[in-house]
Amino acid sequence: MRSLAFTVIGVPQAQGSTRAFVPKGWTRPIITSTNPQNKGWRQTIATAASFELQRPEHASRLFAGPIALEVTFYLPRPKKFLTKRLAGADVPHTTRPDIDKLVRSAGDALTKIVWADDAQLTDLIARKRYCAEGEHPRAVIIVRETNPAGQLQEAS
Repeated sequence: MRSLAFTVIGVPQAQGSTRAFVPKGWTRPIITSTNPQNKGWRQTIATAASFELQRPEHASRLFAGPIALEVTFYLPRPKKFLTKRLAGADVPHTTRPDIDKLVRSAGDALTKIVWADDAQLTDLIARKRYCAEGEHPRAVIIVRETNPAGQLQEAS
């Protein structure tokens, strides 16, 4: 079964909520996002996935059938965790952004690039962590085909 693994360098951005409003005197609504940085982050993910799909083993094909997504987000480490005592500690990331919104942003970025429809996702493993001292913020993304019964297959 096929798998795809790649790393996206950059600060992970959450999928913001969309707002629509109609300014006075207008007839059409203006749609805005609560996180305008998300558009660039999604483009960065799509570009990284596209480059990885150019490898001969992938032949630029979309994943067909059920798939599993595993993603780990590494967010910037706050200065309070850069003390000598805490610099190497694995401190849980329990603040914003929410992990579900990070995953939604990544999943939307991969739709039509890696898979045809995010409804194909049958399994999901998501993590958010702080970067270790000296590391860059990033997302590590792994996509695997699953068999029709929904069980993960070993990577080929």
